[in-house]
Amino acid sequence: MKTINENFNWSCKNTWNISAKNTFWCLLGCSIGDFGTILFFQLTKIPFPVLAIMVLAIINGIITSIILETIILLRQNFSLKLAFKTAVGMSLISMVSMEITMNATDYFLTGGAILTWWVVPIMLVVGFVTPWPYNYWRLKKFNEACH
Repeated sequence: MKTINENFNWSCKNTWNISAKNTFWCLLGCSIGDFGTILFFQLTKIPFPVLAIMVLAIINGIITSIILETIILLRQNFSLKLAFKTAVGMSLISMVSMEITMNATDYFLTGGAILTWWVVPIMLVVGFVTPWPYNYWRLKKFNEACH
């Protein structure tokens, strides 16, 4: 008797393409809230602990990603309730992993919650690559795609 894992196929180019598109939208939404929060504290110089800034950045990134993905689903004729539920259900693990790795990368490379011209592209690459396999796996396992 074969298990699901023995039959799982990681070589489907179409699913990789769809999961890349989903991951991109998630990254865009997360980056808006995340970078906006870090930039706010960076520009205003409000004395707030780095860990607190990063936690706020993660929360705001997740919120903006859910909002963006809900809007995308509404444009695909989903009801508001279904669009919101799908955006949260499809992406929460993806968003959390993306946010944590982006902020950890920022911290380890800059020593804080600091956006610089050179760290942002690295954060975006790490943020994309981290959840991408999970998004592929979820599409294959549940045969779902929301974008």
